Amino acid sequence: MAKPEIIGSLRSTYTRVVCLVCEEKGIDYTLSETPLRAAELFAIHPFGKMPVLRHGDLTLFESKAIATYLDGAFPGPRLIPTEPRPAALLEQWVSFVNTAVDRTVIRTYLYAYIAPKTADGSPDRATIAAVLPELRQQVAVLDKAVAATGHLVGTELTFADLNLLPLLHRLGQTPEGAEALAGATHLAAYYARHAARPSFRRTMPLPGPPVSR
Repeated sequence: MAKPEIIGSLRSTYTRVVCLVCEEKGIDYTLSETPLRAAELFAIHPFGKMPVLRHGDLTLFESKAIATYLDGAFPGPRLIPTEPRPAALLEQWVSFVNTAVDRTVIRTYLYAYIAPKTADGSPDRATIAAVLPELRQQVAVLDKAVAATGHLVGTELTFADLNLLPLLHRLGQTPEGAEALAGATHLAAYYARHAARPSFRRTMPLPGPPVSR
């Protein structure tokens, strides 16, 4: 069987999530590092976003769809539960992170540092100050969620955790984000423990700003 090819960049949190799935399941895969909106992305994703997957005659876009396919098509530990209760909880946390936390942390807060709309290119302090209450509120929600078991769903690692970890990595690279994470005792311990996983170390992006998918 051909190797799955993931097309994207590890500087994209969503690409890294898919690579984490492969690493955790022991899938022999190829990562084709590609800039945003490259022709290889448009060949699969209608808007040129990353990541995309090519596996034999199958092509897929959207990280959750790719992860679902990889989890079911390959052996290794199951990362997406099939029982109704944990499956629903996983969908809840994946949706929360992708629709709320990503928008706050990456597309608003971090981009106020790396792509500010200020005249001199300095960090957009007004945007940073405005978004911090929402950022801290979301960190508090996640802190409470992992307090009991050190996981978002049940007592084992799932795709919900893998989907969150790259975002927490980016959060910790900025002053206010690092402060918010350090102040969330349970979430900070959760991140430190999972960031020590071999899969997380093997998928560490090169230094530089995140890539918006």
